[in-house]
Amino acid sequence: MRLVLDTNVLIAAFIARGVCSDLFAHCIARHQLVASDFILAELREHLAGKFKFAAEEVDEVIAFLRSTAEVFTPAGLEVPVCRDADDDMVLATAVAGSAKWIVTGDQDLLVLREFRGIRIIRPADFAEVESREA
Repeated sequence: MRLVLDTNVLIAAFIARGVCSDLFAHCIARHQLVASDFILAELREHLAGKFKFAAEEVDEVIAFLRSTAEVFTPAGLEVPVCRDADDDMVLATAVAGSAKWIVTGDQDLLVLREFRGIRIIRPADFAEVESREA
């Protein structure tokens, strides 16, 4: 299935072992990741800035994601959906990539629960949802 891992999930996957890193590995093996230049730029910014990854490490992460995910230009949304325009870009990425799920820890997205038929779930809920829909 096609899915978007929000930037916060990707960050968690690359900075620590745990739910998000396990989810990331599982999704690469079993699903099609959908991303956008926006999400990859946001990931780059946070890894290099807040988490002090070396430039070479950040480049490797981005190159790996480009090789494993389909990268789309976010579809324009007619009207703002979320109070944070960055969250709208995640929704627009999912629309452009025909994703079935957005996996995120962002409460502003999670409160929507669904957008245009795209389910929005927490990383910890992914396995349960996946098993029900398989």
